[in-house]
Amino acid sequence: MQGSETLNVHYHAHLDIIDQGQVIAVPAGIGFVIQNGQATGITSLHTHDASGVIHVESQTNAPYSLGQVITEWGVRLTTGQVGGLMSGNGNVLRAYVNGAPVTGDPASIVLRPHQEIALWFGPASAKPQIASSYSFPAGE
Repeated sequence: MQGSETLNVHYHAHLDIIDQGQVIAVPAGIGFVIQNGQATGITSLHTHDASGVIHVESQTNAPYSLGQVITEWGVRLTTGQVGGLMSGNGNVLRAYVNGAPVTGDPASIVLRPHQEIALWFGPASAKPQIASSYSFPAGE
């Protein structure tokens, strides 16, 4: 926890969560400590808005993972679950990085600059169309 943003290491990744073709917003304020309506602290991994852009702002260049972001959000992420979306009844959770499928635990995906991460939930038989990149705003 930091008192303010630290920009020694500063980059962004993007997260899409897709449920049956519908995008689920990644909320603003992940990683912020709010007391009496005011931000009093911030973690190295946070979101400023609901765009899905994950801000990595740290004093040191440590490897950070998607699992750490999801933990800051307070949501469960496993090979078969993201939040209330759980594999079963013909549905599965799939992870993608820059449009390519990722096997194994999605929580272990290491964040990298301008990376597009997608968590897709839907029928096991479906062939999802996943974006291979995200158009980051200028300066991000």
